[in-house]
Amino acid sequence: MAIDFRVTHTDASTSARLGVLTLSRGVEVATPAFMPVGTKGAVKSLSPDEVRGLGYGMILCNAYHLYLRPGHELIRRLGGLHRFMNWNGGILTDSGGYQIFSLAALRKVTAEGVEFRSHVDGSTHFFTPEKSIEVQASLGCDIAVCLDDVVGYPVEKSSAIAAVQRTTEWAKRCVATQKRVDPPLFGIVQGSTFPDLRTQSAEALVSLELDGYAIGGLSVGEPTEEMLQVLETTAPLLPRHLPRYLMGVGTPLDILDAVVRGIDLFDCVLPTRNARNGMLFTSNGRINIRNARYRDDARPVDPECGCALCSKYSRSYLRHLFQEKEIYAHRLASIHNLSYYSNAMRDIRNAIAAGTLSTLYTRFQAETEERDD
Repeated sequence: MAIDFRVTHTDASTSARLGVLTLSRGVEVATPAFMPVGTKGAVKSLSPDEVRGLGYGMILCNAYHLYLRPGHELIRRLGGLHRFMNWNGGILTDSGGYQIFSLAALRKVTAEGVEFRSHVDGSTHFFTPEKSIEVQASLGCDIAVCLDDVVGYPVEKSSAIAAVQRTTEWAKRCVATQKRVDPPLFGIVQGSTFPDLRTQSAEALVSLELDGYAIGGLSVGEPTEEMLQVLETTAPLLPRHLPRYLMGVGTPLDILDAVVRGIDLFDCVLPTRNARNGMLFTSNGRINIRNARYRDDARPVDPECGCALCSKYSRSYLRHLFQEKEIYAHRLASIHNLSYYSNAMRDIRNAIAAGTLSTLYTRFQAETEERDD
């Protein structure tokens, strides 16, 4: 298995670039691209056909969660994750490294790996770099990522140093294992908000000649200004001919900020998680559909949107579904937010081609604000 990445156009005044990422099964993804999150083998409340219909060619799934249930070996026996979930697009699997951060109360990190206490049944599991690669290969993903040590923010520099060292050593072990299995492998640059540690991590991983590079350990509580500084430090250190992936970020404005700094791939739970909480992105700014002001509102959520929600239903109806805790509310809101993100990525690509990113930036700033109308 292999991937091919071609940069097809670069913006004259920023580091933004257009590209095409071709996966081993022939799937082509136009970049910059956003990957909806399907942690456990499904983008919550949506079918694979709906996700594809919204314009997405690639999703993210989580190796750790699928290892716990239903088990990577079961998925392998049933033909791999693509067949298991009936998804014919690309799949990038997270390694389990993020769970080092998110499940801090349930894990113990050592030089060898991570001991997790399952949040499902309390059982104990030991995740090593080798185990992570084994799981991802069994799932049959298109792109695997190295197991990394993620720290939160703020963090003592000594802890960040230890995490960088561990991430580097684990990446070496992942590479050694990856030579015996199929998926192309991305390394993950760590180092919190310390420029020297980000530089050290990037240089060490680049020396391993991986298939692509991710920037991790962001969107964990740091101010936006510090996140952008990390990107400005790190992105130029990564090979220009390989894809660059920013993990877990963020709003469309965050994504655009990263695109102009040279990032190609993104994932985030924000569009679907916010949808389930009634927060919707629109061309007039964000709205919270649960608010009482929408009780009698016959307008669509966004008159400029043609998704299955906006073309058929009113704000009043969607609010009613949320008030009654109808599952259909989650589906419609998720379809809308993912439609918004898909259109935002299309507009970013068009703006790079046309040289109009500054105009798009002004629009995204306005659309990120929360509205009361």
